Amino acid sequence: MNRACDSCQPSSVITYVAVVACFLACPRFVSGAGDEAAPAPLLKPAPAIEAGRLGRSVDPFIGTGGLFYLCGNNFPGATLPFGMVRLSPDTVSTFGTRAANTSGYFYSDSRILGFSHTRLAGTGATDGGNFLVLPCDSQQTKGIRRGLNTPFLHENEVAFPGYYGVELHRLGILAELTSTRRVGIHRYTFARAQSPHLLIHVTSALGKGACREGSVRILPETGAIEGSAETHGTFSKRYGGLRVYFVARVNRPIRTFATWSGDAENQAGGTEIEGDDIGVDLEIDVDPTRRQVELKVGISYVSLEGARQNLEQEAGNVSFDEALQRAVTEWEEKLGRIEVSGGSESERTIFTTALYRAFQMPTTFSDVNGRYRGFDGQVHQADGFVYYTDLSLWDTFRTVHPLYNLIARDEQADMIKSLLKMAEHGGWLPRWPSGSGYTNSMLGTPADIMITEAYLKGIRDFDIQQAYAAMVKTAHAPVPPGSLFSGRVGIEHYLKYGYCPGDLMKKSVASTIEFSYADDAIARLADSLGYADDARTFRERSRNYLKLWNPDTRFFQPRDSHGSFQTFDPEMLTYVDFSGTMTHAYVEGSAWQWRWGIPPQATELVSLFPDPEAFVEQLDQFFSRSPTGVGITPNAYYWHGNQPDLLAPYLFNSAGRPDLTQKWVRWILANKYGTGANGLDGNDDGGTLSAWYVLSSLGLFPVAGTDRYELGTLLWDQAELKVGPHRLKLQGKNEGAESPSVQTVRINDQPLDRHWIRHHEIERGGTLQFLRSTP
Repeated sequence: MNRACDSCQPSSVITYVAVVACFLACPRFVSGAGDEAAPAPLLKPAPAIEAGRLGRSVDPFIGTGGLFYLCGNNFPGATLPFGMVRLSPDTVSTFGTRAANTSGYFYSDSRILGFSHTRLAGTGATDGGNFLVLPCDSQQTKGIRRGLNTPFLHENEVAFPGYYGVELHRLGILAELTSTRRVGIHRYTFARAQSPHLLIHVTSALGKGACREGSVRILPETGAIEGSAETHGTFSKRYGGLRVYFVARVNRPIRTFATWSGDAENQAGGTEIEGDDIGVDLEIDVDPTRRQVELKVGISYVSLEGARQNLEQEAGNVSFDEALQRAVTEWEEKLGRIEVSGGSESERTIFTTALYRAFQMPTTFSDVNGRYRGFDGQVHQADGFVYYTDLSLWDTFRTVHPLYNLIARDEQADMIKSLLKMAEHGGWLPRWPSGSGYTNSMLGTPADIMITEAYLKGIRDFDIQQAYAAMVKTAHAPVPPGSLFSGRVGIEHYLKYGYCPGDLMKKSVASTIEFSYADDAIARLADSLGYADDARTFRERSRNYLKLWNPDTRFFQPRDSHGSFQTFDPEMLTYVDFSGTMTHAYVEGSAWQWRWGIPPQATELVSLFPDPEAFVEQLDQFFSRSPTGVGITPNAYYWHGNQPDLLAPYLFNSAGRPDLTQKWVRWILANKYGTGANGLDGNDDGGTLSAWYVLSSLGLFPVAGTDRYELGTLLWDQAELKVGPHRLKLQGKNEGAESPSVQTVRINDQPLDRHWIRHHEIERGGTLQFLRSTP
């Protein structure tokens, strides 16, 4: 249990109320007691509602730290699955560095700025940080408008799904956060006798982002504050900014209030203000026996009225504890869609945390009334579905969306409907949609792959003809000049030469591989829809990547428009080739890593080598030369934080060596994940690395864009998945088995003579056994 100070030692059965009472009575916290410059006694928050049975295995601090350029970029704050609100502390280093972790909280930072409501999850983009709340007292309101900059200790933090709490020891404040889907709920307990204040920086932003044209109005008679700001982060600035609205309410009377703009003096009694750097200062009339304040902040990307409705319908008469209980219950349902037994405690922590991360993004973008801001800038109505945004498709099509095809099929259908609305309002299926616009981040057309796979796996509650037409539109021609979407950059060269020439464009090898992958998916979809001619055309195009295979070097190598191979260095990473001379044809990786980037064509990839043994030797070398450890600087070989090679260990299956698939999958599970703040081997990218762990630990890894799963090894004694209304049981414990590798896989007690299965074989549940001895 948490210790308040040497003179305050609560027992393991103490209630939350008693902890707060101890906190308030502690002589080191009361006004005038102790030295303000000295750290206060340690007190971890003790919420009345605890994590659920499954939530207790989640560690929200995993992936929040490490080397800043290899950080998972996750956050520990409070959110619901796919929440519009992601309420979390924003931190700053002692040296003043902000958002070293792009989601706002970096585990190595020593100071907290405040608590903001929006951010992306696990990406390399810094966006959000809206409406920063700063709790303080009357002696601390000066000079903290843009951040508290107050020290905190990790031992004074508690976080679990739906909750975050921290003691701000220098300020004598206990800060606690929870949320509904669209409302952030704060609770602050003030220990000192001075009047408590809540400051809201209306135009706050994460890192080097900015907010402009803010406005705010205070309605003191109702305890409400409402306003908006236009945010310009890494992604939102690419399409001209994103306006965010909020309506907030305090559960205690507002004694005095003021507004501010820039560094000017507070305007006491001011109720409205506009500008690029504005906020409000609320002095709260608290109950002297509890000195506790609750603040609810509803947000919307449509209007103030939308924010108001979100607040009222989701949290209007709900207390902090009631909201927290609902959050815990909702997370338990999501985490309960896969349950495992066996393994070590650390493995179960990594698994459950990974499953938790896989449900944090995409982002709910429609209000409770179904209204949302579309890619045309207009307000639209989502009837019968939730409209989502922030789909990191270039990453998530490989692991996250295949996981949803198993355990979140309704949500996946809504995400596809959202993509089709983006195409309807913006003109094209997006690649990395964020907020209300195209970001044009990364390359290719991964939506083709994501939608095709879902359709092949039986998710069909959307307009497949609209989806197919949108795919073909982008695959057949460049987008017009000035388009909001960049399309398949270089498609005109790809169509003319059958590959992307290195002398006419950058990213030529990576683009050719990505275009071929998307064409493979379109061919499969055309086949399924009965479009034989289209299927034939796209199937031929899906083999274009072969034109960049150099049989002498046995790499995909840049080739110019005259057919000659260009110079490259397979040992060089794009990240360290600052001139781009040797890696201009690749994206976020090396030629070694892109060598394995065509998972649907695995058999053909094996055939490019003299024999399967030569393929296995090279692939085995790829892994054996990779550095061991989590979050360490990578080399040109296997890097788990790099997307194109995420399926590489499963390619051994296609060369007849499933034992090596199992060996290297086990190695990745053991060496590229951890329980510390640096427990991910690179950006999580919307749950991409987390979903990889979930799927690989189940021995069931999808070949994205197809209905096929590669079989690996089950980490658990047994596992159970909810696949729609059905249950799929996985069994793997083999007492006394001598072989470390799976010898036999049985489905519904029938042996498989292959190392893969089709989705239709498991879509109605059943039992899959991974046996290390032959029965």
